[in-house]
Amino acid sequence: MRTDIFARLDREPEPPKIEIPRMSRTRLALFGGTAVFYAAIVVAVLASTWLVLVDWKVMLFRPYQQWPALHAPLDYFVVLGQRGPTSLMVAGWLGWRCWRMHTLRPLLVLGTALLLLNVTVGSVKLGLGRLGPHYATQIGSAEMFAGGDIFPSGHTANAVVTWGILAYLATTPSARRWLSALSAVVALGVGLTTVYLGTHWLSDVLLGWAAGLLILLGLPWCEPLIARAEVRVLAVRDRVRERLGARRPAAAPVRPVLAPVAAPAAVRQPEPRPVPVAAVPERSPGPAAPAEPAAAPVGAAPGGGRPGSIRTTLSQPRAHAAVRSERTPVTPGGSRRPPRSRPLTSG
Repeated sequence: MRTDIFARLDREPEPPKIEIPRMSRTRLALFGGTAVFYAAIVVAVLASTWLVLVDWKVMLFRPYQQWPALHAPLDYFVVLGQRGPTSLMVAGWLGWRCWRMHTLRPLLVLGTALLLLNVTVGSVKLGLGRLGPHYATQIGSAEMFAGGDIFPSGHTANAVVTWGILAYLATTPSARRWLSALSAVVALGVGLTTVYLGTHWLSDVLLGWAAGLLILLGLPWCEPLIARAEVRVLAVRDRVRERLGARRPAAAPVRPVLAPVAAPAAVRQPEPRPVPVAAVPERSPGPAAPAEPAAAPVGAAPGGGRPGSIRTTLSQPRAHAAVRSERTPVTPGGSRRPPRSRPLTSG
């Protein structure tokens, strides 16, 4: 039995209509406020304002030296913000959701969010080129346009988007509230962990939170595109199936297995049975006509014979050519006298 997503879509009836988030006024207001906060962080760093001084104070405090016992567990915890492992974990869960909900929308939403994350965060990182705390060259400097790729924090933005997708795709209000709180705790912890480890400035984390939240808040604008993508994916799937079905050779007809028939035994020719010779007693000597045999008369043999001798003819059907006759052969010298069945008496 097939258990993949496409087989489930074909085998099961369509589920009830799933509520898709819309760009409401509240969501639009949150999106606008987050965008303003994002722009303010960028301007504050570019202008080397008080935010840059806070970055340096936190960096010089070196939290990883103040609490070294936390270093080992936080090294594992920060993996929750790494794009590869978290994407695989969340994709596995959403794949199961696709199978249960009979739709490809959860995986398509995750793919759209990660694509937007890579494009927006990656372009800003490469454009601003800020160096990280471990590579800073001048105290108090913003370290911008120096060939770095640290601003905004990719770990923080990825944690917001990847775990926030679970809350975005929740089907009940209670599940959405619980998952929103869980994703917020994870994203907050991953961001602060990067500051503790000294891999990011505090302003990098603030901008990463804003970047991830902008993507989550703007996803409803992408829902029509996601719906069209799902229809096209299923249409491509159907065409591929038709082509594979046309190329597949027809199965050969199954022939019934017949029981072996025994070969007929060779017909055995009956052996010819010897025909007894009818013995006729000789008549008294004198002129008498020779006795006529029961079969067709046979003339006297060239060698002659005694007068009054009994001449007999064996009448027997000729057997098959392969069967040898049991009759005594006749030689050109004349017929031989058959054996007597009883003694002859003289008259």
